[in-house]
Amino acid sequence: MGAVLREPLLVRARGLWEGLARVPVSFAPTGGVNVVVSPESGMCPVGWVGVVALGGSAIVTVPSESAAVIVRDAVAGLPVEDVVDGVAVREVLPVARVLGPAALAYVSPEAFRPVEAGAWTVEQLPASHPELRLLERAAGREDAGEAALDEITSPVFVVREHGQVVAAAGYRAWPSRTAHIGVLTAPGARGRGLARVTGSATVAHALAAGLLPQWRARPPASRRVAAVLGFEELGFQLSVEIAG
Repeated sequence: MGAVLREPLLVRARGLWEGLARVPVSFAPTGGVNVVVSPESGMCPVGWVGVVALGGSAIVTVPSESAAVIVRDAVAGLPVEDVVDGVAVREVLPVARVLGPAALAYVSPEAFRPVEAGAWTVEQLPASHPELRLLERAAGREDAGEAALDEITSPVFVVREHGQVVAAAGYRAWPSRTAHIGVLTAPGARGRGLARVTGSATVAHALAAGLLPQWRARPPASRRVAAVLGFEELGFQLSVEIAG
């Protein structure tokens, strides 16, 4: 993606996460890491350290002043890319648990590459539909938790096979007019492009509403789907629980 298209995406993405920090903080324009105390941070679970790096700069929220002292000292000597690296962070902080890192990818209307449904029929269901709960059980707790279909506020775009929902995608309305996308495919239906089909319908719906689509993913397969649809990875998110 060219710099002309990338810069507005980066500005919007940074604005989202600066807002989720829930205290005044900004990404340094020339790189670096800004650490702030925010007990109510929306960047991580309550009481944890939240880290987001976008475009070569990072912001870090910590739950207390005492945690801020520890974290500032620990990250002072780290390059930005290591601040969202779970292995590197474990070497400088007393870590109890880590979530991530997850890649953060975004797409503009100009860069979006829609995928045709082909022989598949894409339907719409509400997020509360019982068939989606069946898909979640088939996919397993970890994958279902990552997709969070039960939190979706948009229509859920689904594909059926033999009458059963085997793939679903939708988005949850986040602050700063962001569409946080979730995609889930039944294990037996993976590798056939269904995540691309349902994900494409979801992105098209979000863009039509003037929203910024956000694709947060850890699994390589999910990141590849995002890339096919035109998303660009601008950074990473990491959450850390400090031991003690």
